[in-house]
Amino acid sequence: MKIIGIDPGIATTGIGLIETSDNRIIENSDWFTISTPANTPLSDRLEELENDLSEYLEKTKPDLAVVEKLFFAANTKTAIDVAQARGVILLTLKSRNIAIIEPTPLEMKSCITGDGKADKLQIQTMIMRELKLDEPPKPDDAADAVGLALYGSYNFASIEAIS
Repeated sequence: MKIIGIDPGIATTGIGLIETSDNRIIENSDWFTISTPANTPLSDRLEELENDLSEYLEKTKPDLAVVEKLFFAANTKTAIDVAQARGVILLTLKSRNIAIIEPTPLEMKSCITGDGKADKLQIQTMIMRELKLDEPPKPDDAADAVGLALYGSYNFASIEAIS
């Protein structure tokens, strides 16, 4: 099963992909970010996000997507732009009939580390351990996306129910 994790953003969207065997052993992993240029109209940035994500989905054909729910911070403008990026991501996945689950940051952290208030270092340590890596995925957005993909893998039983 191929599971894509997506950490939504308008400037940078983290993408993480893991491939598991039937017994849920991780056989392959990949990560990167999709970046859109600042000082570009929002509509152009959203279009670039959709185009880049679509291209990757066509190439990899994931079975499941795990997209982080929004965590609203103090900056309302940023939150609204990220919400729009998240909408583009969800629509892009849905148009390809990819099953979607949407954990909160707390749910993902709790699943990966056992602590919903875990910091980035704790999450990255667990990702490195699980994927047998010498260093964490970079940048942080990509590491978060890999964590989301792992969340999907760990919760496979509940995923089968939504597929």
